[in-house]
Amino acid sequence: MQPPKFDELLALLSAVQLSGAELARLREWLAAIHDPAECLTLIEASAAGRPCPHCHCTRRHRCGNVTGLQRFRCLGCRKTFNALTGTPLARLRKRERWLPYLQCMLESRTVRDAARVTGVHRTTSFRWRHRFAPGVASARPKTLCAIVEADETYRLESQKGSRSLTRPARQRGGVASRRGIHREHDCLLVARDRNGSTLDFHTGRGPVTAAQLGACLKSALPVDVLLISDSAAAYARFAADAGITHEAVNVQAGQRARGAIHIQNVNAWHSRFKSWLVRFKGVASRYLVHYSGWQRILDACELQTPAQWLCAAVRQG
Repeated sequence: MQPPKFDELLALLSAVQLSGAELARLREWLAAIHDPAECLTLIEASAAGRPCPHCHCTRRHRCGNVTGLQRFRCLGCRKTFNALTGTPLARLRKRERWLPYLQCMLESRTVRDAARVTGVHRTTSFRWRHRFAPGVASARPKTLCAIVEADETYRLESQKGSRSLTRPARQRGGVASRRGIHREHDCLLVARDRNGSTLDFHTGRGPVTAAQLGACLKSALPVDVLLISDSAAAYARFAADAGITHEAVNVQAGQRARGAIHIQNVNAWHSRFKSWLVRFKGVASRYLVHYSGWQRILDACELQTPAQWLCAAVRQG
């Protein structure tokens, strides 16, 4: 039996009165269709001129074509590579579905919803999420400038997905064993300047220390910057050690701002991140920085199409 031709299908579809739900399904299906060569073309263009990922030698020659991508042999170390070698996307398959999947990431869809839309298994959807998100989020500003607000937010530590728990299991997330911030909480440190440039760091468990602030922020803050934080003593010690001007806002005493001295921008980022994170119904601690990086890219609104996300992930290699 011969399959119907496109013109016949189009004529049949035009003769049917579609409901709103059916139109939405049809649009979703059409949006998921991409030319398989489009993804490969974008990958090759993004990696054009890359040196060898093994030894960084720029001398190479063509060495065949594998799975649609040009392969090269380095004249320095004699190893072969392609446009994805050394990137977070290396060895991932089903490239014809990457662009539809990246559209799902732009829409912040869940693992199962993205798997349904793109036609892949949920484990593949989960694996792709944690390859694409870190790949794109690795594009970070090198430094922050002028007035920088820094503050941390805490989430209860989660071992979701772990096969060997180090503590008794909690029911539906549970609560901490005692009040306050302690070793049962993951610390997410966020620094943001008034231009909107943002850096995020997962510093580990418990309250942030001056040593952790130095490891995360010292290279990103010029000496002429004004650092604004809450009244935690760790920030004052870090600023004194780094020779940075520091102003503190005593939020616990009800102080919100002293003119331009406030941390409302970084606290607003925390609020947007927590509201956005609710849809995923729990995030494992080991993946927390992946999600904060994902939200940082969405919040910046710099990458707004699947093609831009794909190119950024390839270039970060």
